[in-house]
Amino acid sequence: MGGTLLEKVEQHTRLAGHNRVAMLLFRLGDEQLFGINVFKVREVLRRPPLERMPGVHALLAGSCDYRGQTIPVIDLAAALGYAPLRDVESAHLMVTEFSRSVQGFLVADLQRMVHCAGETLVAPPSNLGFGARVNAVTRIDGALMAVVDVEHVLASIDAAPAELSVQMQRVAGARSLAPRRVMLVDDSLIVRRRLVNLFKQMNIECVVATDGREALDRLLELAAGDPADGIRLVVSDIEMPRLDGYALTRAIREAPSLRQLKVVLHSSLSGIFNEAMVKEVKADGFVAKFQPDLLAQAVLELLPEPVETPAD
Repeated sequence: MGGTLLEKVEQHTRLAGHNRVAMLLFRLGDEQLFGINVFKVREVLRRPPLERMPGVHALLAGSCDYRGQTIPVIDLAAALGYAPLRDVESAHLMVTEFSRSVQGFLVADLQRMVHCAGETLVAPPSNLGFGARVNAVTRIDGALMAVVDVEHVLASIDAAPAELSVQMQRVAGARSLAPRRVMLVDDSLIVRRRLVNLFKQMNIECVVATDGREALDRLLELAAGDPADGIRLVVSDIEMPRLDGYALTRAIREAPSLRQLKVVLHSSLSGIFNEAMVKEVKADGFVAKFQPDLLAQAVLELLPEPVETPAD
């Protein structure tokens, strides 16, 4: 199946940037369908022999050899409240790349790949009971499909640093950034909290949106108002319900009142296909999650210096 995925990547790449995403569907223990962005999947294998690692997080099923590299294996079924799969021989291993790191996830079985229109992906209603580890849902041939918030799962196992280094705080403190407003766009509550805190450390005011559609509407509204309330830079996730980061960037570039905005895409998506899409939609930069100093450096480089008002 790994070869099939690679053969179809070009087709999926053509869809990116037009608010469509290719999802790999799988199950974790019952009939409920789950999905993950196919760009994040390197390969799908039968569960290999796992080496147990004492004293590690309960969701870590062990480690395995993947093409000469030792990678951690996470029991995704256990993470979403299903019976653990670490000892189930029929389980499958999804080898994924997130934020330039490689890890495997145990799933019960693989289904197929489907294409989803971004506007059909919506935040999950609380009464569905998925909790914080699902960040979007849609219907596939009438069946409910839940998109797993893998970033949330990974953060619960090994939290990334949330603070700027002392050196970067000093660099940011030397810049006069207080009048600047940055738009932060991300559907993950954990990420939004981290980034709001990061911008506070840089003394930058942050306007928050939870998906690309909300961000675009707010940007157009602000652009039509007082210039003092305008946004100078947008930091956006890529995978979001309703309107994704690629499509948001494309819309910004096509809107006369917005096209001069700087845009940094900030995502766990990585690899050469994402790099190509960042250029295709004319984003000004890309920073893989979650690297506070690198994101801060990108923001400092793209925010213009304040214009000095001459004294009377």
